[in-house]
Amino acid sequence: MAPKPIASPVPEAWYPSMAALMLVFGLVFTASFFIYEATSSRKNRSIAKELTTGALASVFLGFGSLFLLLATGVYV
Repeated sequence: MAPKPIASPVPEAWYPSMAALMLVFGLVFTASFFIYEATSSRKNRSIAKELTTGALASVFLGFGSLFLLLATGVYV
């Protein structure tokens, strides 16, 4: 029984597109978070909205950075 090589679930040709798409989404969520913080008063803020927006921005920027590194040849 020969071992199977480990393969990526995402084709390597998609890495640059995935990086760009996820980084754009992450930057949009980050901008949305900062705009929300700057324009809402302290009494009207919602911790759930802040945490959700921050978590989405973090996830998209993290995966976008990962795919950017993979697209440039830095295998992490």
